[in-house]
Amino acid sequence: MRRRFLWWMVLLAPAAMASPQSLDPALARQVDGDARLILQRTETPGASLAIYRDGVPVYVHAYGVGDRDGKAPATVSTHYEIGSITKQFTAAAILQLQEAGKLDINATLATYLPDAPHAKEVTLKQLLSHTSGMPEYLDGADVEQWAVKPATFDQIMARIKDRPLDFSPGSRWSYSNSGYAMLGRVIEVTSHESYEHYVKTHLLTAAGMTHTTTVADEARAPGMARGYRHANGKLEPAPTIHATVGWAAGNLISTVDDLERWNVALRGGKIISAADYALMATPAPGSTDYGLGLFVDTLDEQPRIGHTGGSFGFTTSNQYFPKQGIQIIALTNNGDNPEPGQMLVTAAFETLYPDLAAAARKPAPGENAATTAAARTAFARLQGKGEDLSMFGGKLKTKMSGDLSGRMARQLAPFGEPSSFIFKGQRQDKDKGKTWSDYRIEFGPGNSLPFGVELDDDGKVAGISIG
Repeated sequence: MRRRFLWWMVLLAPAAMASPQSLDPALARQVDGDARLILQRTETPGASLAIYRDGVPVYVHAYGVGDRDGKAPATVSTHYEIGSITKQFTAAAILQLQEAGKLDINATLATYLPDAPHAKEVTLKQLLSHTSGMPEYLDGADVEQWAVKPATFDQIMARIKDRPLDFSPGSRWSYSNSGYAMLGRVIEVTSHESYEHYVKTHLLTAAGMTHTTTVADEARAPGMARGYRHANGKLEPAPTIHATVGWAAGNLISTVDDLERWNVALRGGKIISAADYALMATPAPGSTDYGLGLFVDTLDEQPRIGHTGGSFGFTTSNQYFPKQGIQIIALTNNGDNPEPGQMLVTAAFETLYPDLAAAARKPAPGENAATTAAARTAFARLQGKGEDLSMFGGKLKTKMSGDLSGRMARQLAPFGEPSSFIFKGQRQDKDKGKTWSDYRIEFGPGNSLPFGVELDDDGKVAGISIG
């Protein structure tokens, strides 16, 4: 155990890049310490963490190794798959084409792809905002075997063509990679360029991004990290999604400095107009926290605009905090959930603004000890601790007796033991007449989870909400 611990300490010693500004040394040490702790706990081989203030780097560090087998140290120029951060680029391309008069995001998909599934029912804007109800092409027991092989657009569409919409377009929000695959094809049809050529010519070049390309070029990318994930408790190399499968939904690879060039160019009017950026960064109808290619939410009650990315062997996060003028980017070669990339960003922000973090952790008044005890017990069971289901009631108990119990354990067990369980208040479901008690569960630096329970008249947990 001692040799293994020392090995991690050596690999996680940071490599820094000089910057015109820098954090206070004590603050930088805390950011670094939290980052190393997160990477040790998650067994993440390598990462890049960068903080920019008003576009100027103040902290840019690399940790660990890009390739565990070769022990190649990660650097601040290491390339990582950025997964769904790609969606920002696809959304910006669509808006560019609208500005050029070549399409209308309020038009139906059928205007451009008449033969696509549900083309007459959904608009481009609904595809951009994940409010279309389009079924997911990256679902299914065979997805991993299928996704590592080449696929045409028609083959991607074949996976969803016989499936109904998940809900009435515009009525709800549900993340759909399928919508972005369709948008990639719309870009090709309206621009008369391949998706890859359009992105390179009109986005990457315009932003000055010389270190960004697609997963098809991983073998040629200098310092490309290798992706990993845990399987049966063991860290192992992960497969690579094929460029034609991830495509407009998530096939780019990049570096932290190139992503910041993108952030500055996108917000600064070099890619799209200020009005269209505002549209990207405004929640769309049917959604509370997603615009067009960008999540628009909060951290510690502070506005946050950005996107996370995940592939089989990578998790990443690119987040802007407009109130503070801070951009935090984290790229990792670990594809696990909870996501190390997002944990690094959260921990760094909360180190920079400890008063905001403390305020967000302040318990709300009116906590009921019995309800909290029931919530704690239920969460432990959801993590797979024990077989007793007596704390659940109604339909939830029946579901937990089926496959829900196993699925919840697979999702929640990796979070580990909660370090604190914080009551955040009650809310009323007026439609169903239910009262929910909400909590913030902490698991260590950068890792927390919103959790809610609804109790029936017998004090049993009849409903749960996560996230």
